[in-house]
Formats: sequence, structure tokens, C-alpha cells
Amino acid sequence: MQEQTAKGLREKLLAGEITSAELTEQYLAKIAAEDAAYHAYNTVNEAAKTRAAEVDRQLMAGLNTPLAGVPIAVKDNIATEDMPTTCSSKILQGFISPYNATVIDKLADAGAVLLGKTNMDEFAMGSTTETSYTGVTKNPWNTAKVPGGSSGGSAAAVAAGLAPVALGSDTGGSIRQPCAYCGLTGIKPTYGAVSRYGLLAYGSSLDQIGPIAHTAADCAAVLQVIAGHDEKDSTSAKNVNFDFSGALNDNIVGKRIGLPRNYLGEGLNAEIRAAILAAAEQFAALGAEIEEFEMPMMDYAVPAYYIIASAEASSNLSRYDGIKYGYHPESFSDLEDLYLSARSEGFGLEVKRRVMLGTFALSSGYYDAYYQKALKVRALIRQAFDAAFGKYDAILSPVAPTTAPNLGESLSDPLAMYLSDIYTVAVNLVGIPAIALPCGFDAAGMPIGMQLLGAVWSDDKLVNLAHAYQMHTDWHEYVPTHKEAK
Repeated sequence: MQEQTAKGLREKLLAGEITSAELTEQYLAKIAAEDAAYHAYNTVNEAAKTRAAEVDRQLMAGLNTPLAGVPIAVKDNIATEDMPTTCSSKILQGFISPYNATVIDKLADAGAVLLGKTNMDEFAMGSTTETSYTGVTKNPWNTAKVPGGSSGGSAAAVAAGLAPVALGSDTGGSIRQPCAYCGLTGIKPTYGAVSRYGLLAYGSSLDQIGPIAHTAADCAAVLQVIAGHDEKDSTSAKNVNFDFSGALNDNIVGKRIGLPRNYLGEGLNAEIRAAILAAAEQFAALGAEIEEFEMPMMDYAVPAYYIIASAEASSNLSRYDGIKYGYHPESFSDLEDLYLSARSEGFGLEVKRRVMLGTFALSSGYYDAYYQKALKVRALIRQAFDAAFGKYDAILSPVAPTTAPNLGESLSDPLAMYLSDIYTVAVNLVGIPAIALPCGFDAAGMPIGMQLLGAVWSDDKLVNLAHAYQMHTDWHEYVPTHKEAK
């Protein structure tokens, strides 16, 4: 397990046991040999070896960051100027951005080596990575199962050992849910903590870039690099100053953790409920105070989220018109037909569904009935979280009501796919941070995940809680080659 963590690899690099070029070559060879079974990657970086050799020279010159020389995978909705950024959509096949996302430049400055771009649900719309135009991604724990979505490619890459860490994006659980399905750890940061410049937008008030890894310590190392104010992003917060180095300890004595009763009721798989309660007992054994409470308004989170997210998607995706960039239809009769053909042929079914829903919610006569009402519900949910964090340092909850479903199940019932986000979407509605981490396995040997939610700017405190848990448990050490459930 140690050799698969960024921390473990960094120690080997510092000790001179391996070079970044050798390490990168090993990952590229593994991707070439094994990724056909999972389809975690859309694009492999042809310049990775050259970049790794350059980083080795920087290491010799004294570069010393937590990610120096460490390979990393990046979700295919994060702009890169040297390889395609497609959002796994036909409408952007072959598109190469003229600039890098801010997080890409920050990773480069820190000496990370980009392995490639990972598969995703088209334009991040989906919960299974089955809506991708390039094909479905499969869960390395069981290739008959989904890896989650929309960051399923990033999660599958890390779980399969095809990257030690990866970047995903989280609009309504798209980092945390794949982590739960694939036995990984991932952070959805506080809104504004990480620049969204270069992240192709789905829901602008909801999207956040975050890390996916095996451990909370690795997530902290990545977030330490990519977090911070960016003048190119008007939603980027100033004075972001997380102390992750000081947060990595196991002292959580006296921390108050709330356990919402209504999160553990009807609809939650019994094995997941038992794993969450066992995790609560573990936190209590480490000195935390666990208290059950009722979390109001959660029944309204999913409908409010999908109205707001779809409305923002309708606006954001209007730029894909077949003229400026991306897919251009071969034949059309006039300008209106060009727009219609480009979007009808270029977008997949799920993207069309959400754009139509969002356009309807924003239309005259329905704006007040749906969109404005959803914004009011959002405000009430924020008030509920504010009240909870007046009492608790964190909230412990499930990530998803079930473990990873079989391929094809969710696509046949879109409403069921939306409802699978019941425990995750509220976090994005109110902009708070959340970290997902493994806490068990079901009877079929599939990972179970939990999440810790915190108040805004408590990202480092959540990392401390997760790290303390992982110092006294070993769920995060299991990889798909070790299928035995405990």
C-alpha cells in the first residue's frame, strides 16, 4: 500500500531509491497494459516522460514540495494546453485549450507530473461515468460495477494503481461518491478555496476541484498545492490559509461529531448503516463526542439541487453552438439549423435532459415557481447547517445509500440516479467542505464510504479527523487485488 501513496513515493524519491522518470515510466507502462480493462483514461500524456526528466533536474537543484516528482491524473474537464480537454463529450472531441487551468499551473510549479486526462460523465452530468461519449469506466473492485461519477475515471485510475493521486471535480458529490464506490479518500473543498479558472463549468455556484487519493494525508498534500486565491477567478476566496501540516495528527479528543438520525433511516442499505455506526464508535474511542440529532430540510436538497444545477448548466452550455469551437456539423441549411444540429448531435442524452430541465426552470412563467423557490430552499438548508455547526465540529454521514450498482442499472432509471445523490448535494448547495473515506465492505466485497462535513474553511480540521481515523483503521489500505472483506 505504501508504494501507492504520494507520501510513500515522495519518500522514495527523496531517498534516491527511484527517479521521477523511472516512476513515470512505471505508471505509463501499467496504464498501457491494464487500462483497457477499466477505461480510466481518455488521454495519456505523451510528454510525461520528458516532463519527469525535467522534474528530476529540478529535484537535483533542490525542489522540495510534497508533490515534487509525483505522477498525477487529471479529470478531463480541467483545461490543459498540451492535450485535449473534452469533458467526455462528442461536442468537444479533439478540443485543445489555449491555456492551462490554474490548478494545472500550480501542480507544474510544485513538480507534479501529469499522466493524462481521465474519463468522466459527459460535462460532469451523471453519477456513474456511463454518460461518457468515449465509453463507460468500470470499477476496479468489480468490473461489472460502476466506479461512480462524474469523476469515475479519476477514482478508477487511483483504485487500479494507474495513478497515485488524481484531481476530480465535485458539483453534487462527484468526488465523494466515486471515492465511496472505489474505496478511496477525496475532498470536496470549501467553495472558493480552489480556483475554478480553467474548469469547464457545469454549475458555477456548485463546482469545486478537489483531490482523490488513498489517504487523507495525500489529499492534504494535493490540496495544499492547489488551494489559494486566484485573480482570474472572481469566486476565488482571499486569505485561504489551511494548516494541513499541523492537522495531520490523531488528537481528536473533545471534538464534537453530529450524527443525523434522518440520514440513517429509510432507504439506506443496512450494511452501510452498520459501517457508519461502527465508524462513529471508532471516533468515540479516539476521544470524540458523538451525538445524534435531526437535520431538517434534507428531503428538499435533491430537488433544489437539480433545479439550480440544471439552470446553471443551461446557461453554461449555451456557448457550445458549433461555431466558436468544438463539434461542427457537416451539413446545415441556415444558422438556426447549425445550432440545432451541433447541439443535437454533439450532446448526449443526459446533457440534453438537464439543459432542457434548466431552460424550463428559467423560462417565463416558471422562474418564480421553480428556480426562485429552489434558491429559497438553498438558503434554508444553509441555515440548518449553520445551526448544526454551532454545536458540532463535524457531521458524520453516509456518502451514498448503496454500494456501487451494476453497470446499466442507473441509466435505465434517471430519477433513481438523481436520488443516489441524496447525501452529497446539500454540501455543494451551501459551499461547505466534505471529505469521503472508506469505512468497510459489504458482503459482496465492495467498498463502503462515509463522509465528514464541516463548516466553511474547516477543510484542515476535517483532514485531521479523517487522518486520525485512518491512523487507527486500515480500510484505506485495501486495494482491488485484496478482495477479501472484513
